[in-house]
Amino acid sequence: MVYQTINEANQAVVAKIIAGSPFLLDVVPAKEVIEPLRTGKVLLHAGPPITYDKMVDPIQGACVGAVLFEGWAKDEDDARELLANGEVELIPCHHVDAVGPMGGITSANMAVLVVENKDENNRAYCTMNEGIGAVLRFGAYSNEVVTRLHWMKDVLGPTLSKALKKKGPININVLVAKAIAMGDEFHQRNIAASLAFLKEVAPTIVSLEDVEQEEKEAVIQFLADTDQFFLNIMMASAKSVMDGARKLQEGTVVTAMCRNGYEFGIRIAGMGDQWFTGPVNTPKGLYFSGFSESDAAPDMGDSAITETFGVGGMAMIAAPAVTRFVGSGGFNDALNTSEEMTEITLAHNPNFSVPTWDFQGITTGIDACKVVETGILPVINTGIANKKAGLGQIGAGTVTPPIECFEKAVLAYAKKLGFEG
Repeated sequence: MVYQTINEANQAVVAKIIAGSPFLLDVVPAKEVIEPLRTGKVLLHAGPPITYDKMVDPIQGACVGAVLFEGWAKDEDDARELLANGEVELIPCHHVDAVGPMGGITSANMAVLVVENKDENNRAYCTMNEGIGAVLRFGAYSNEVVTRLHWMKDVLGPTLSKALKKKGPININVLVAKAIAMGDEFHQRNIAASLAFLKEVAPTIVSLEDVEQEEKEAVIQFLADTDQFFLNIMMASAKSVMDGARKLQEGTVVTAMCRNGYEFGIRIAGMGDQWFTGPVNTPKGLYFSGFSESDAAPDMGDSAITETFGVGGMAMIAAPAVTRFVGSGGFNDALNTSEEMTEITLAHNPNFSVPTWDFQGITTGIDACKVVETGILPVINTGIANKKAGLGQIGAGTVTPPIECFEKAVLAYAKKLGFEG
């Protein structure tokens, strides 16, 4: 009877995931939608809770960049002193309906995407993708990085906001369904989805009368150049759907996976906001010329919300073009990975069928019990950051969570149900 109850709860959570209906509504300064950012010196970060002293160098570097962007310090030394002294409050993105890529550092005046899951009327937020090279998410904090963030706040964000208000909300499920048929898996490969998004907004951007021509051209060029722009939209969309599903507060479906460079954390539906953590792993994959695993930072970022939803590494078969980039071999390896992921998930999502998988839907609903029972861990596609702040991405690969996260979650839920020992 207990098993039947858990199974029914899990199926109800999965039904909510499949029914999720995320729409991109707007782009606004983070403080407009995230209340804790409205007063004092507050930064959001990726992963479960962590203190500044335990953050890896790239995340500390991203904190420095955010402090400089907000004007709380005049230079790097002042910024580091401010952070080391605990004068900046640090809050996980997940605690305020948000997600952040890599370091995940988000501050009051950074522009964030606003996504609403219309099935549950809940919203989620994520900063926009900065492009490649020296970027905040990998720990860079030079003048170039801070200047770009100001441009995103002053030009990119407001222009997209005006375009979205004129055009109306964009149905993200439609874009995902199109792009998965074009070879995206939405974590390491977002080329098709990013271009589909540009196709949606470019005509409206061109038609805006209250935006300077030079600014419109710069925005369209940035979107055209940024292959991973859609990743952050996907992250906010997945967050909105998973948060809507976990309102049920029952069962063993994983509703969040994230990492902060120190710990890996998961949540399951039946345990609400509680984190279950273990030591984070370092990704395995391919490195850019001149770099090796010895240069790599431990895994970090909230972007594993995509795998929690069922894309990314869980849907490796959808993106044969990316398999070698993340070091996973060829087509058969991608197929084997996705087939193996069906052993720890509860359903296929019919909204997103994969042509290279005989049009099966992506796997949906990671079951912590199945992970513990089989020993099979979710596969996460990820970028690899240099362990030194500011040096950026040095490769790409895959990573898995520590199994103890799932063991802790299952034991906690069993205790909640009245089972001891």
